[in-house]
Amino acid sequence: MKLVALLSGGIDSPVAACLMAQRGAEMVLLHMDNRPFSGDLGVRKAVLLAETLRKVTGQEMPLLMAPHGENQAINKERCQSSYQCVLCKRLMLRTAQAVALKVGASGIVMGDSLGQVASQTLNNIRAEQHGLELPVLRPLIGLDKLEIERLAKEIGTYEISIMSDGSKDCTAVPSRVITNASVKDILDEEAKVDLTAMAARSAEMAKRV
Repeated sequence: MKLVALLSGGIDSPVAACLMAQRGAEMVLLHMDNRPFSGDLGVRKAVLLAETLRKVTGQEMPLLMAPHGENQAINKERCQSSYQCVLCKRLMLRTAQAVALKVGASGIVMGDSLGQVASQTLNNIRAEQHGLELPVLRPLIGLDKLEIERLAKEIGTYEISIMSDGSKDCTAVPSRVITNASVKDILDEEAKVDLTAMAARSAEMAKRV
């Protein structure tokens, strides 16, 4: 079983990837390069996290990077600002699916923990993954932050994930974030842009690092 894991520079996603690898899944890592809405540190952390995960699991775990900042800019310009984070996650999932189909993977892995942040409410999760062909696996969905941090420390990713240069993680995050998006809402916003083409472009431009 091959899976594509979305890998941010945060605490949760490397733990999710590690857990699925320990269950026997062959993992491919995908980092969505959010620059200019995030700094260079996010990319550097993704590289360091991938190196650590390889050591812990013994897997090759190729790391792909796909551009995401331009897509964020398009959504920011054309869509309601409160939907920015949900559309961001939806784009990440669509890109991950396109990459998965290209590399022969049968599912997507995310580090979501239910209700931990605005994009991880049950309504938003449903809207974000609507219409996907592949299953989305969320091994951390029922864990709280302390449990996830404990696992991160055990596998050696925690100190990398908390590295900071003092800048904001993502400057595209609006002041008000929708927490109860419906499928209809998200499709209405999606109609203002071409999410399918944007995701296909990001997946096509994904490069191994």
